[in-house]
Amino acid sequence: MTSSKKLNQSSCFNRKGGSAIEILKIVGLALVGTFLALIVKEQKPNIAFLLVVFVGCTIFLFLVDKISEIINMLEKLAVNAKVNMVYVETILKIIGIAYIAEFAAQITKDAGQGAIASKIELAGKILILAMAIPILTVMIETIIKLIPS
Repeated sequence: MTSSKKLNQSSCFNRKGGSAIEILKIVGLALVGTFLALIVKEQKPNIAFLLVVFVGCTIFLFLVDKISEIINMLEKLAVNAKVNMVYVETILKIIGIAYIAEFAAQITKDAGQGAIASKIELAGKILILAMAIPILTVMIETIIKLIPS
């Protein structure tokens, strides 16, 4: 079976126009949430903020299936390429940390807490660096082995 047939079997690529409909749903939800938050903000700013957080979390939940499909596809590609799964898992964790930190920082910025948001971003960067050290070590060792003595 060729790699193009394998990719076409993935549900991520089977639906024609599926992504366009999904983005329309997400944008529609976001716009409705934005308009409602603007209306409510004048009377109840706390409720408006909670509405914005709820809409953000709902959008994230819309994307969970896609994220799962992407992770499964990357794992299949790694197995086919005979890549050590430890590296793939580490890279996926790094990407997850980046997205979660960005999401949390944006929510805290929306709440008017820019200082806390910058600390979340810093924590995410430090965690990413800590997780990347084993991969960087292997890369450096591999490069050193390739250099003639």
